[in-house]
This record gives sequence, C-alpha cells and structure tokens, in this order.
Amino acid sequence: MSRRRHHAPDEEEISLFRQALEDAGVKRLTSDRADPGRPRRDTDRLTQRRNAATAAAPDASSSRTSDGRVEPVRPSEALDFAVPDLPYRTRSALKRGQIDWEAGLDLHGYTLDEARHELEAFLREARDSRMRCVLVVHGKAWTGMADHPVIKSHVNAWLREWPTVLAFCSARDVDGGTGAVYVLLRRRGEA
Repeated sequence: MSRRRHHAPDEEEISLFRQALEDAGVKRLTSDRADPGRPRRDTDRLTQRRNAATAAAPDASSSRTSDGRVEPVRPSEALDFAVPDLPYRTRSALKRGQIDWEAGLDLHGYTLDEARHELEAFLREARDSRMRCVLVVHGKAWTGMADHPVIKSHVNAWLREWPTVLAFCSARDVDGGTGAVYVLLRRRGEA
C-alpha cells in the first residue's frame, strides 16, 4: 500500500483560501457555545411578557406547570419523552436532529421562577407563531443547594406537563447535547 505525501500549504495558498472564504461570506466563529438564535436576556421583551402575563391573569396560580418537587436527572442524562400516539418516524427524526428548530431559548442565568416563566412564554409564543420544533437550552450545571441540575430537572418535568408538547429529547452535540432539548410542538388547530 502506498502512501501519498501531503505537502504543507504555503503562505500564498493559505492566503487564497482565506480570501475565498471571505468572498463567500464566511465569518470566523467567536464562540463555541450553542446559539439558540436570540439574546439571552432582552429586558424590553421580558418586561412585555411579564406585563402581558400579569394583565391576563392577576393571580400567580395561572401557571400551566408545577413548581413542586421534580425527579432529579443527572447532568449527562439524555432526556426523552413523547406522547403515546406520536409516529415512530417523527420521534426518530426528532432524536436525530432532522427536524429543523425554528427558535431557541437559553435558560442559563435564570432563577427557577424566571426560567419557568420564560419557558411558558416562549412555548406560547412558539404555538402562536405555528412553530413545529424549538430548541430549549437548559444547561446541566447544578447549584450548591442541590446535587443535580435544577433547571434541567424542572424543564424535564415542565415540558411533560405542557399541553402542546408532543415530544422532546436531548439535542445533538452541535446544538447543546444533554444541555439542551429539541421540543416538538402541536401546531395550533391540530388535534
């Protein structure tokens, strides 16, 4: 078996390659973290959501998700849920990341209450926009007050309770791995 010798590119080849990338509109990555598609905190939008939520339901018990005890999950544990009648092909496509997600939410840096309110508002907005699949980045770190990832564990419980969630599963590594989930939603008007 013969081996080909690979020559190291010279400076001119490297320069031409970089120029071709620049001409094609390729931009250098500045971060290697998952980008859920929107800024982590948009205070104007957060204020609008809170005002809308308090105007629509003055009592705090209007939340669709529980705030009670949840089953703890491990940081590296893959999350997986689907309603019983979801077709196998659809569930498999979601797990393989073959259903494009249309919007994302990053819950890093939020308290548990803030994370719940943000997730609920995000899911309502996604439903109203007739989105099929979204990405939720929950992270997998835990605080000193618990021996498990608190936000991840709660997201696992909350999504199971949400009426328009058909399925969710841990994302592919490129989208956050076990620190994020793809969420498949029932579109408004679907049975």
